[in-house]
Parts: sequence; C-alpha cells; structure tokens
Amino acid sequence: MLHHISLGVSDIEHSAAFYDAVLAPLGYVRVWDDIVPGGADQAVGYGIAGGGDKLSIKSRPEGQLPPGPGFHLAFAAPNHQGVTEFYKAALVQGGRDNGEPGLRPDYGPHYYAAFVVDPDGHHIEAVFNSSE
Repeated sequence: MLHHISLGVSDIEHSAAFYDAVLAPLGYVRVWDDIVPGGADQAVGYGIAGGGDKLSIKSRPEGQLPPGPGFHLAFAAPNHQGVTEFYKAALVQGGRDNGEPGLRPDYGPHYYAAFVVDPDGHHIEAVFNSSE
C-alpha cells in the first residue's frame, strides 16, 4: 500500500547517523542523500541496497514535531539478532528505550520486537514475526 514515508528531523546529520546505525542490522542502507551544509531541503533516503527509498528523513530544524500518540513505524527485521542489534544501536545513537527486545505473545506467538524513540521523538520498532 505505501510507496514511502518521510519524517521531519531537527538535525539531519545526527538523524542520518542514527538511522544509518539502526537500519543496518535490518538490512537497510542509505540509498541516496542530499546533505549540503546550509543547504535547503536536505534529506536522506533509506531502503534495500540497489533499490529506491522506502523511508526518507528531511531536515526541518524549526517546528519539527513527531506525530502524536498511536503513530509508530515498524521495520521488518531478518531475525531476532537484527531486532536486538537495532535496539542496541538506537540506544548508542541517542534513542530512548520504549520496549526491550523480546517476544510479544499478545501480538502473536512468534512476534519478536523492540521499540525505541528516535532523537526527534518518532516511535519506531523492529520486528521479526516468523516461526523460523
């Protein structure tokens, strides 16, 4: 259904370092960037190597607010280890804990996830939902 989603961030360089680190264990990479010091409309796109962006972060240093309660983004992880590495990288890069890696049986018998809040207050999750 979704083609891509964009998030406003207050510090593009800090947020790019955060998303570079947290998305790498999930198999996603920076597929393009337009970071020019002092430039307008700075942005970074993330996706599968060799593909287009599915997530972009856009510099909005003034007036950037995360969506309200109930909104979060869930990224597919390749395995439990990817979820755990996502979580650890997020905390190292200035994210806040919002739920340690682990099974979430209330979401399903194989739902293994971790939840964090990025430096701008966006709620994000990594999830592996498979019996394999």
